Amino acid sequence: MIFRQLFDATSGTYTYLLASRRGGEAMIIDPVLERVDRYLQLIRELDLKLVKAVDTHLHADHITGLGALRDQTQCITVMGEQSGVDVVSMRLADGDRLTIEGLALDVIYTPGHTDDSYSFAMADRVFTGDTLLIRGTGRTDFQNGDARAQYESIFNRLLRLPDETMVFPAHDYKGDTVSTIGEERRYNPRLQVASVDAYVALMNGLNLSNPKMMDVAVPANMRQGLHQEEILRRGWAVSADDAMKLVGCRDVVLIDLREPTERARHGTIAGGLHAPYPDLRENIEQGGMLHELAVATGKRLLFYCAFGERSAMAVQAAQDAGVTAACHIDGGIAAWKKAGGAVLV
Repeated sequence: MIFRQLFDATSGTYTYLLASRRGGEAMIIDPVLERVDRYLQLIRELDLKLVKAVDTHLHADHITGLGALRDQTQCITVMGEQSGVDVVSMRLADGDRLTIEGLALDVIYTPGHTDDSYSFAMADRVFTGDTLLIRGTGRTDFQNGDARAQYESIFNRLLRLPDETMVFPAHDYKGDTVSTIGEERRYNPRLQVASVDAYVALMNGLNLSNPKMMDVAVPANMRQGLHQEEILRRGWAVSADDAMKLVGCRDVVLIDLREPTERARHGTIAGGLHAPYPDLRENIEQGGMLHELAVATGKRLLFYCAFGERSAMAVQAAQDAGVTAACHIDGGIAAWKKAGGAVLV
């Protein structure tokens, strides 16, 4: 496995790059905007293809690199389903699996620092965001933080992982790079409490000042969606209401870009063809399945995904590849359901 731990000294943020092999798919966790060029350089040097950029939660101390990485690599942006960020390609829930080629991470909902905090676990390591830090825990006094919820997340979720599990947090301010679940259970001073009430009292008594970047970072991180607005302006978007009228038409093929787990959880639109977004480039190039479907038969491709971001990027890529009869459902299957569209489950 390829694993890199990268550090932004200004915000004390750790960013993690993972891939199963050189030349394969890669995932990045908690990227920082100012470090995006460095991430992209490393990805090129390792001959990787970035397919997913993940934030463990809505950050208040730095501006995320999710949007910039999406714009430069067309990767899928990923956050938890509780996140209030305007547009994210994929939203995860507790018990899901976050996958790329050769790697799978278990998705664990760990609220407390914020109400949208998640951790991601592999066999030998866990990425804890700001929930569990090395010899500390994330503050719980803003962004819908909740010390009682964080106690539950740490003591009844994370500390139940094997003692040897390596802990990789999103931040550190003392120079530590990695710990283990067993170490934190024994030596983390905030975990040496006798009850949840004692933990709540400890966290409520910290009296910390707000992060310096909070007033800038939180609003910036809430607004990540750009592609759908541009695709709509170009006339390549179809409303959910209009899409309902197109489904079943002989000259229209509905293309579902989501992953199998999303389809299983949220349902599908009848008559659609499954062509996952990571395979898009191959499918729309000359000789590819979608290219031939559109060009050889004259079919109109109607892409859709969860919320419209992947499908907007797919439309642009298709247009660039000469597949001009391509459009997408604005707002994805979420908008379809809101408009009363039927789904198969």
